[in-house]
Amino acid sequence: MATTTQTVSADVPQQGGLLRAALVVFVGLSLITGVLYPVVVTGIGKALFPAQAGGSIIERGGKAVGSSLIGQNFESPEYFWGRISATAPNPYNAQASGGSNFGPSNPALTDAAKARIAALKEADPGNAAPIPADLVTASASGLDPQISPAAAAYQVERVARARHLSAEVVQRVVAENTKGPVLGVFGEATVNVLELNLALDGLR
Repeated sequence: MATTTQTVSADVPQQGGLLRAALVVFVGLSLITGVLYPVVVTGIGKALFPAQAGGSIIERGGKAVGSSLIGQNFESPEYFWGRISATAPNPYNAQASGGSNFGPSNPALTDAAKARIAALKEADPGNAAPIPADLVTASASGLDPQISPAAAAYQVERVARARHLSAEVVQRVVAENTKGPVLGVFGEATVNVLELNLALDGLR
């Protein structure tokens, strides 16, 4: 019994030392990874990339009108329209990013595409050009701010008519707001819908 008591007594200080060491490591790592690292990375980001670190906010007249990273729901004929957004309860809800998750055999996917086609035809009944796929399908995030140059080209005549501008002027603005692939290789050419519509509003 004496031997057993001495062994247990000897283990207690050792366990206390291990507990203190574990707490020191926990607190130290929490400060480094939870405080120091985020502060340093955020500071570097704001210093080197202030616009991106701030959410890529677009301002007009000293007021924020949106972000170049998040689409907006344009429905007026005088504006270019973006992709369908399946976020709830409103389109392009950044707090509920996500797609419809409808499979190709789901009738709801076909119904959504048909509804968008009908809206496009109603807004521009004389347009017989093929409708680009990105104008009638939702993205995985529901927040895509860009469309393809083909989707922009399909809408040029409608926007030009609604704004009482020539199609050539609108096409020029589209070209000025078309961005090529990253480094000329990665991805595809895109048109940011918000930036394009703001550029058109600037013509006034």
